[in-house]
Amino acid sequence: MATNKEFELRRDDSVAKAIAYSSTFIADRAENTEIWDVEGKRYIDFCGGIGCQNTGHRNHRVVDAIKTQLDTLTHTCFQVTPYESYIELAERLNDIYPGDFKKKSMFFSAGGEAVENAVKVARYYTKRPAIITFTNGYHGRSYMGMALSARMIPFKQGFGPFPGDIYRLPFPDEFRGITLEDTKRAFATLFRSDCPADQIAAIFFEPVQGEGGYNIATQEFVSYLRELCDEHGIVMVADEIQSGIGRTGKMFAMEHFGIDPDLTCVGKSIGGGLPISGVVGKASVIDTVPPGGLGGTFGGNPMACAAALAVLETIEKDGLLAKGLEIGEVIDKRLREMSLKNSMQNIGDVRGLGCMNAIELVKDRESLEPDGDMAAKVAQIALKKGLILVTAGPTRNVIRILVPLSADLKVIGEGLDILEASLEEAAA
Repeated sequence: MATNKEFELRRDDSVAKAIAYSSTFIADRAENTEIWDVEGKRYIDFCGGIGCQNTGHRNHRVVDAIKTQLDTLTHTCFQVTPYESYIELAERLNDIYPGDFKKKSMFFSAGGEAVENAVKVARYYTKRPAIITFTNGYHGRSYMGMALSARMIPFKQGFGPFPGDIYRLPFPDEFRGITLEDTKRAFATLFRSDCPADQIAAIFFEPVQGEGGYNIATQEFVSYLRELCDEHGIVMVADEIQSGIGRTGKMFAMEHFGIDPDLTCVGKSIGGGLPISGVVGKASVIDTVPPGGLGGTFGGNPMACAAALAVLETIEKDGLLAKGLEIGEVIDKRLREMSLKNSMQNIGDVRGLGCMNAIELVKDRESLEPDGDMAAKVAQIALKKGLILVTAGPTRNVIRILVPLSADLKVIGEGLDILEASLEEAAA
């Protein structure tokens, strides 16, 4: 039997150093919420491929759909010879997308491609150059994605120059004392000093910031953005690549606010483990781009479309939106109980929306100074105990939980026990 160490040596010798990794084992197989390494050790997965496994590893409907699709065709390029699964997925996504207007969809391979194409649509539709984004936002690793994103190290450092005409404004954050009034003043200053509103093509934002630390938008903030976009003819773009497809207990996190964006970027869990992303939204905006203006060779690959259709079917038939809310409440309650323990004064904040949960670790609750070293230590200890965690936030001091919506509550409880023990050990 090959060992983790043997594979690690092969990886270090052959895989580019720039491809980072956090686990010290090599995955061999996975099922729902559990992963086993090549040496047979079991791990509980609170990461889900960074939010790609909302329906669980190897969901039976997804696996069956892929196998069925494999027997007919694997790739033709939709722009050359279209196929039904792409069309059916667009119909299905349009049907579940909120809003009383005609919708259209298009598909790509990665979340970053969805962001890139949303930018293209917004600029073509408005005939304007500028884009507004927010502090702690994350929108991918392409050049436009990096320019839109806020985190410098390691995503942006050394890769400049970046595309211009992008303006970053403060995202309201009660925990850090950033108010909606601060954001409004920043908008006013931008429009007065650097870029008038009639030159803004789109506002990009995450209703729940993923890499940024699970900062949740407020109702007032989202309402303000909608009003601002309507007033100035700006395209409102919700990046739901991590928060969408049931993660927050709604198919789209924006449903919690009752406000419809003009365009939404989707990805990650929509493919059930296969690479697919998309842009869905107002047909009146999307269809201004002429035929041939958008696309990609592998965009909406038939295998991935078949998997995505099975994901949507699973969420509906297995009641995963309701289950996600239940799981989120269980996790939130447990995290808040942990934060009340004297041994866990380094938990500065507990937050979440639906089944998108996180704790922010600080050096003390008076200064609220972020403690990224503590978060890294907790993740390392947890991994040794059999729990996979992933961090977030500008200083990586936030531990986020992306457990599959299909997870068994007993397994979740086991994982939370490990998290609690790891927090206590790290703080000792």
